[in-house]
Amino acid sequence: MSARTVGQSTVRLREMKRADMSAIMALEEELFPDDAWTPEMFAAEFAQPPSRRLYLVAEAENALIGYAGMMFTGGSQADVVTLAVAPARWGEGTGTALLMALVDEADKRGYEEVLLEVREDNPRARRLYLRQGFGEVGIRRGYYQPSGVDAVVMRKVLR
Repeated sequence: MSARTVGQSTVRLREMKRADMSAIMALEEELFPDDAWTPEMFAAEFAQPPSRRLYLVAEAENALIGYAGMMFTGGSQADVVTLAVAPARWGEGTGTALLMALVDEADKRGYEEVLLEVREDNPRARRLYLRQGFGEVGIRRGYYQPSGVDAVVMRKVLR
């Protein structure tokens, strides 16, 4: 898909493949131990047509270091459904590269806005989204299960 210089190394973004699932699940469970997606949830997402979903991975030195996904509703909004970066790569721009690739695709497809939910207790992610032009527009109480953590709803207007 594309290569970007992120931090000290070149990070390549490409579409996610089923062969990536073991690395994705390891990262998912490391980052989200209380509410990780299951392999079945990812499989259900893979079953969706490309017109409805886009999942990307970030690689550096042939290792998967992050992933992100977007749902295209067919209406005026697209939704970021997941974004994760290996902790050893935090602060290097990988999350920004993944997020902007999704937002750029939503813009190309003619969507008017992008929405997402982020854990209220994840200030690093919230700052990333704010830096990229998202605004906080609401709270979903107890959204993340089974932990019961609230979600902050964020929106970026594209047009």
